[in-house]
Amino acid sequence: MLARDGYSTIALVFLVSLLVCGFAYYFLNHWFAYVIYVVMIGLSGLTVFFFRDPERYPPDDQNLIISPADGRVVFVKKVTEDVYLKSKATQISVFLSPLNVHVNRNPVSGSLEYVKYHPGEYLMAWTEHASELNERADFGVLHPSQTKIFFRQITGFLARRIVYNIKEGDQLKAGERFGIMKFGSRMDVVVPDNVEIKVNPGDSVKAGESVIGVIKT
Repeated sequence: MLARDGYSTIALVFLVSLLVCGFAYYFLNHWFAYVIYVVMIGLSGLTVFFFRDPERYPPDDQNLIISPADGRVVFVKKVTEDVYLKSKATQISVFLSPLNVHVNRNPVSGSLEYVKYHPGEYLMAWTEHASELNERADFGVLHPSQTKIFFRQITGFLARRIVYNIKEGDQLKAGERFGIMKFGSRMDVVVPDNVEIKVNPGDSVKAGESVIGVIKT
């Protein structure tokens, strides 16, 4: 299964590949043309691979906080979150390499109370200040337990486009798709003190399946 948000990019890469191969066929040396064919086929294959969108099966417990992205946990740290939680909290940051699935999924169920897009820079996504300086989209969710959860899509050096299809007032369901970040990026989840953290830096996680925290009610 492929991510719908990747259809246009896949089509463009395929079209460019066909044009380049056609040029190579008519105007280049026979052996050099074969090299071009291999490169273009590889590029097309990598593009399809990047936009893969496998099914995921979220655990059936609404008090669990689920990873919104595939990747590796790079930070678990104490912060003061002034945008939505407006309190001391714990930030869990997941770095997505270009080889990870880049479809993003809701970390919790609840009412989406806050959405804001911020233009910005394109620092390496694993750097600590990327969440403050890079292009990003912020989301605040009120869980049924009245616990507030904040999460954020952050672009990286390669990722130059954030896509999300949720808006304020939406009712989110944990594990459902909500967007995509193209070509390497980072997801932050910021949780209050009544959440027990279940991951450590270096852990690998899967969007929609890996439990990163438990809301204590």
